[in-house]
Amino acid sequence: MNNRLVKKFFALLIALSLLPAQAWATGYTGTKYPIVLVHGLFGFDNIGPVEYFYGIPAALRADGAQVFVTQVSAANSTEARGEQLLAEVKQILAVTGASKVNLIGHSHGGPTARYVASVRPDIVASVTSVGGVNKGSKFADFLLGVAPPGSYSNAVVVSLGNGLAKLISVLSGQPTLPQNALLAANSLSTAGSLKFNAAHPEGIPTSACGEGAYNVNGVSYYSWSGAQQATNLLDPSDPALVLTSLAFSGEKNDGLVGSCSSHLGQVIRDDYGMNHLDEVNQVIGLVNIFETNPVTVFRQHANRLKNSGL
Repeated sequence: MNNRLVKKFFALLIALSLLPAQAWATGYTGTKYPIVLVHGLFGFDNIGPVEYFYGIPAALRADGAQVFVTQVSAANSTEARGEQLLAEVKQILAVTGASKVNLIGHSHGGPTARYVASVRPDIVASVTSVGGVNKGSKFADFLLGVAPPGSYSNAVVVSLGNGLAKLISVLSGQPTLPQNALLAANSLSTAGSLKFNAAHPEGIPTSACGEGAYNVNGVSYYSWSGAQQATNLLDPSDPALVLTSLAFSGEKNDGLVGSCSSHLGQVIRDDYGMNHLDEVNQVIGLVNIFETNPVTVFRQHANRLKNSGL
């Protein structure tokens, strides 16, 4: 009798192992409202086969999510980018017939998404900030310190930044988007972020490194970020992020954003073994093999939103 049960058990395991892997996860990421991804500074939707959110949209769509990847100015103020995103969100709602969207923004995309939720909470179900610059970046402060507005060094840095932003815009098929690297740097600085937060405080922690309100005006707020700069020997961007991390003077950071600054609403984690680019599976998936894959983190969050009725 016991032998028969054992045989049936192993037969069941074999049968299950032969099922397509996707069958296990059908509907896993099927949120009620569309997911809208928002890139950060010097970002894009895709340049040829290279996606900013590398491999993430397809992974979310495969298991039920409706996903849109937006493109706003590669470099501009949070408010300017926010107005551009708002226009895209309205188009997405018109196309899908949905009443709201779930916004997920990386880096400068975090405050950009927050702007839309602040001015139009009625069309936003949730905002998720991934490595978001919610209380400023000490690296932006450093750049503005060594190249203060009005100086020759500032003119050079801004010129180079505008040139890069325009090139990204052209390569990604949006050559008419306005670019302004100085306004971007000001928005990402501590002073600029504090000014923005005074006008758009939703989800921002009131303590130095705590959590913010989980829900404001019907919008749910979430965040996560990494806290490691060098994660993959094959990734050519890691040395640069190790260098930029020096601006944080030992504070926990992902290379460009301090962990505490990344907090918004419910903090999922602020210490993933990821750097600022790993958080969105850049560069082309060269991430920390000893940490949860960022694509999986996005899938888990989509399931979190689904289970919350969002």
